[in-house]
Amino acid sequence: MAQQPGPDKKTRRDLLAGGARLAGVVSVGSLLTALAKGSKSEPTVWQIDPEKCIHCEHCATECVVSPSAVKCVHSYAICGYCKLCFGLFLDKRTGNTITAENNRCPTDAIKRRYIEDPFYEMYIDESLCIGCAICVKGCNSFGNGSMNLQIRHDRCVNCNDCAIARVCPADAIMRVPVSRPYMIRTQPRG
Repeated sequence: MAQQPGPDKKTRRDLLAGGARLAGVVSVGSLLTALAKGSKSEPTVWQIDPEKCIHCEHCATECVVSPSAVKCVHSYAICGYCKLCFGLFLDKRTGNTITAENNRCPTDAIKRRYIEDPFYEMYIDESLCIGCAICVKGCNSFGNGSMNLQIRHDRCVNCNDCAIARVCPADAIMRVPVSRPYMIRTQPRG
């Protein structure tokens, strides 16, 4: 009759099974290390997701760059080219005119060019824009949402911990690959 090993003794089968497990762990670890060394992640930059942005005005006040690196951008592909643009003009105007006192932008950064009656093209003078989102809020509330905020990377210092991202109530500011740094809305607000 064969004698069974005691609780302290290892059989040849136990040693081989343990060795196989150890070899498997070492090979998986080596494979993961090789993959980690071989994959170089692309650098990233901060950006605002226009679908998440709630136009809270923190971009103008919290950015470490003065004036803010956040600027209003206009997506011409979805603009209605309206004469009465609610990104440009207040929704409640005095005398229902399109004069300067009825402009929404506090720095007069939004300009308009006549195209043909009744169409106008709105454009942003980024040197005047402070990123306050007042125009974006008007465009999204009463228009098609063709105006949105974006972080301009020629102005942004790409902080490790973006001051605006920390206070953004909508969590709309995120890291994106440097090869695709802008998130412009391509469809009208729905």
